[in-house]
Amino acid sequence: MWKIRKKIIVAGAGHGGIPAAAALAKVGFDVTVYERGSRDKLGYDWTDIFDPKALSYAGIDMPPKDKYEYKTNMTFFGPSEKVGIHQQVPDDPDVMEIKMERSDIYTHLINHALDCGVKFEYGVNISGPIMQNNRVVGIKTDKGDILGDMVIDSCGCESVVRANLPDSCGIQKSPRRFEKFYVFRAFYDLGADYESIKDRYKVMLLPKGKLGIGWLAAEEDYCDLLIGRFDPFDMTEVERTAAAYRKANPQLGTTLRRGGQFVEIPVRQPLSVMVADGYAAIGDAAFMTVPVIGSGIGNSLKASKILAETIINDETGTYKAQTLWKYQRDYYKLLGAGLAPLACVKLVLTRITPQELDYLIDNGILTAEEMTITANDTSLGSFINFDMELIRRGAKLFKNGPLTKKLLRVVGDIVKTTVVTNILMPKEYSRSAVQKWAKRYDEIFISDN
Repeated sequence: MWKIRKKIIVAGAGHGGIPAAAALAKVGFDVTVYERGSRDKLGYDWTDIFDPKALSYAGIDMPPKDKYEYKTNMTFFGPSEKVGIHQQVPDDPDVMEIKMERSDIYTHLINHALDCGVKFEYGVNISGPIMQNNRVVGIKTDKGDILGDMVIDSCGCESVVRANLPDSCGIQKSPRRFEKFYVFRAFYDLGADYESIKDRYKVMLLPKGKLGIGWLAAEEDYCDLLIGRFDPFDMTEVERTAAAYRKANPQLGTTLRRGGQFVEIPVRQPLSVMVADGYAAIGDAAFMTVPVIGSGIGNSLKASKILAETIINDETGTYKAQTLWKYQRDYYKLLGAGLAPLACVKLVLTRITPQELDYLIDNGILTAEEMTITANDTSLGSFINFDMELIRRGAKLFKNGPLTKKLLRVVGDIVKTTVVTNILMPKEYSRSAVQKWAKRYDEIFISDN
């Protein structure tokens, strides 16, 4: 089989790249994952939430039952924190998401990949792609140049591979402002009796008037603090914010148990161009997170199957953009076209005032219907129920003219996004047509601020 001779380079041990590597190695490809970190320090020191069905979709067994638990319902608050919106996820494993330690997720994915024949090399610092005749033919590293037949970019939100592709590829090099969160997350001791805590998973939108989100998730022996902002911040701001939270939330203790990391997470629409000759981006490198909340493990797992099947079915064995384009189209068909409109909704947070957000929550315009996210929700339509209650809430909204104007603009952006992703995306790859489409797509999401 000619596939056995093909060498696939996976740049970065990400949650999209590892399962893609496994699927390819399983059918005979020579696949190596190159990762800058060490095996025992992969991922962040925190827990993640994702759809467990994504594992089976990618051909991966469920982890041991002692390694995960089902997610707790969240309660959302506006800047004033006067009114809470309680999620109402049914107590049904088919729609519930699971929570796992990130280290356990990677252990599970890596063990599966090793069983499939994937090789891993750790402590390899990647600095960019190797180009030859406008084709990606390998990666530059501190261990020397590494050549292959194709590179799968799984280097994350600020991928050095994607950032150093030539302009002719037409691939966005770096996320713009409001397209990623700067996040601090840490686990503190529990400062209050667990049974006395009313809202154990509390999410704050535009907290204290800051552009971003925050959460306090209480467990029986710790409290999980997350601070997410659209602009960078430092430890001084973390300490100030945590002190402000403690005044009304005694569950947040003062002793740091673990974590305490600053990271960058994409919270935007999927990448407009994911492929080039010899190259495909996946996971955070292709911005596959849910735009509002930044969770991307489930989406990346599903994308891994699509990418692997596209590569396997390329009978030419050349992995040009023309054949890899099917990967992008199939991803958008399954997930991307539904996720992109959510990025329009995310931009609402950058356009409305804290007072306007409180108006939406306090007057029952924004409800549990929109804030209840299950494992099966992958599009804006999942959150909206068109009934008389929606009309009643709309009447309340129209009483606030400036806010109505801002939200109607978002509705227009959602319509444009739906048309561009579902109807106008080129069926076949040509560089000029794809780049023209990508420009139209990207312009929808440019913020005014």
